[in-house]
Amino acid sequence: MKKEDITSIKQLLSTKKKIVIVPHKNPDGDAIGSSLGLYHYLLKGNHQVHVLVPNDYPAFLKWIPGNDTILKHDSQTKACNTLVKDADVIFTLDFNAFHRTGNMETVLTESSALKIMIDHHQAPDDYATYMFSDVSMSSTCEMVYHFIDMLGDSNLIDTDVATCLYVGIMTDTGSFRFRSTTSTTHQIIAKLIEKGADNTEIHNNIYDTNSYERLQLLGCALTNLRALPESRAAYITLSQAELQKHNYKKGDTEGIVNYALSLDGIVLAAIFIEDKKEGIIKISLRSKGDFSVNEMSRAHFQGGGHTNAAGGKSYLSLNKTVEKFISILPSYNKALNNE
Repeated sequence: MKKEDITSIKQLLSTKKKIVIVPHKNPDGDAIGSSLGLYHYLLKGNHQVHVLVPNDYPAFLKWIPGNDTILKHDSQTKACNTLVKDADVIFTLDFNAFHRTGNMETVLTESSALKIMIDHHQAPDDYATYMFSDVSMSSTCEMVYHFIDMLGDSNLIDTDVATCLYVGIMTDTGSFRFRSTTSTTHQIIAKLIEKGADNTEIHNNIYDTNSYERLQLLGCALTNLRALPESRAAYITLSQAELQKHNYKKGDTEGIVNYALSLDGIVLAAIFIEDKKEGIIKISLRSKGDFSVNEMSRAHFQGGGHTNAAGGKSYLSLNKTVEKFISILPSYNKALNNE
């Protein structure tokens, strides 16, 4: 972020403002962590701050400090829309195009509030007055740490802020194993622990609390795992009937695609999840090395993301979507087999 932008934002935040913080639809650990981390920081400036999420999120994120203050647009639409319309400043976190907020797109587009984007995804839309966009960053939570530090307020990071930011960095780096994890990432994590983030408790709250049904669903998913050795690819399917059989709850499929990627010799992994309510097949893609699932998703599945992690969707049936995926693989075989 430019030095003059930081100076302007610091001046902007020097007086009390009505501030709204919005992450993307179906928020994950980085979206919730960055939103609540920024929320706790901004409260210290005596601002009126609200976090508004487009829809609900997994139960394993609902212990994070400040969770009980979050408003959900899909169930609290009127209140959320009023807050957006009355806002002086809107922070958009962990996304860079309003369509990523689902039904919040219209009210955000029409808002006259000054907008500040903090995000690490590719190809941002040009809607923000101030844009902190860096695809090299591990997570939006890492970017929020830098943002606070650039404002000269790292001394204001307390246990709540540190805990929130730790969550997003940990989840978006796959517990610090993805390539986006740098020495700077580890230095920030060390500082967050010094500020009071309990790394063991955070990890246990996110990863080590499973329901019986979720583990049964994982077993079902692994039974559906298929490998395509000639393309160094693997995929998993989950139908709506299978989700219902195992009492699916939001977040239960989080991370399952990584089991496919862990297969020996596999470079590309996908999971296809049927969602009859939305009338789509939800797609998560993961890769190793330099193979870009962001480019694949943008080209074929109306999505995008990062080089090694992206999402998309299909309006075809589950079987037809899988057939489409398999049919496009030959055009990528050279790149996949070069990894």
